[in-house]
Amino acid sequence: MTVNFWGHEFKVNVVLGCLGGFLIAVVSSMFGFGGGPFMVPLMTVGLGLPMYVVVGSSLLAIFFNTMMGTARHYQFGNFDLTFFLIMFPAAILGGFIAPQIAKRVSPLTVKRIAVVGLALLALNLLGVY
Repeated sequence: MTVNFWGHEFKVNVVLGCLGGFLIAVVSSMFGFGGGPFMVPLMTVGLGLPMYVVVGSSLLAIFFNTMMGTARHYQFGNFDLTFFLIMFPAAILGGFIAPQIAKRVSPLTVKRIAVVGLALLALNLLGVY
């Protein structure tokens, strides 16, 4: 399948995308973690999309899940309004600024930064630091 995005054409393997997305959703649901760190490599490496397209696609994919999770946490009383009011505008602003930066930096540099971030997250989750 060919996808047009802002005047650029990308060839995407829809079968790989659907199968990979399904498997990531099943595994992340079974073990209780977000699928974002796995969806981004699937879309960049597996589907060959540039990072500035992947970031927006990933955010859209988790938007509805995040809204439902936020609503449920609010219902159960696990919601910090002050934290939300600080983080929400920062996330919106970052969503506008980050793709502009990613378009100006080489894709390899963006991927390297993502790898470092994921490695730090993994080390933190493993209790190394």
